[in-house]
Amino acid sequence: MSGQDALWVIVPAHQEEARIADTLDALAAQQDGDFTLLVVDNGSSDRTGAIARDFARSAPFPVEVLDEPEKGVGCAVDTGFRYAIGRGATLLARTDADCLPRPGWTAAARSALGGGAERMVCGRIVARRDEHGRIGRGGFAVLVSLAALFGRLRPAHARRNGYRAPYRMHAGNNMAITADLYLAAGGMPRRPSPTDRLFLNRVRRQTDEIVRARAMVVENSTRRLRAYGIRGTARWYLDRGSGGRGDDPR
Repeated sequence: MSGQDALWVIVPAHQEEARIADTLDALAAQQDGDFTLLVVDNGSSDRTGAIARDFARSAPFPVEVLDEPEKGVGCAVDTGFRYAIGRGATLLARTDADCLPRPGWTAAARSALGGGAERMVCGRIVARRDEHGRIGRGGFAVLVSLAALFGRLRPAHARRNGYRAPYRMHAGNNMAITADLYLAAGGMPRRPSPTDRLFLNRVRRQTDEIVRARAMVVENSTRRLRAYGIRGTARWYLDRGSGGRGDDPR
């Protein structure tokens, strides 16, 4: 599709040969397949890029694979978004190469971005069903709710600090945004993770059109939580390091 409804899906990926095929299969199963997929290989030394290129040969939608040697998920996302915008994308959605978008994900993103407003959409994340049982998935849901509450109550996030929109739970692996708003906000911070909070606050200074779409669901890998524990994960997301556990939980 072209014009005002041109949707691109951007997937940053680093050393994801064990998981990216499942993500690509989940995208191939989307009910709305009218989009272009861009995989941004962020300096992988494994078969991440090769798997994406193999997928492109039989994918039900156009697929491009872009190499971004500058380390950091923020670099990969920003390069990917700007590349897509330069090729006509007006609507942008992102997930990660260890996540599983549910079949209605792209349709929900397109619907939530519709109406002509410059807007950002925050989707709903749940734990991957192939990593946890019912109790584990329930525990993950509780942690997400607590993180959202902390974000709303954190004094630095208050609207009196110049923000036009209230703080909303934002996961970079499940978000969508209009191209013009992405550029107006200055793009994703070009740095390693975590970048989600920084980007959200950039967007909050530009618009009050930040909405939550409960129908836009991604199953999220919880390997960082398993590797770092609750306290270590909290430290990492608050940009205070991982307590000596390293930056990559693979």
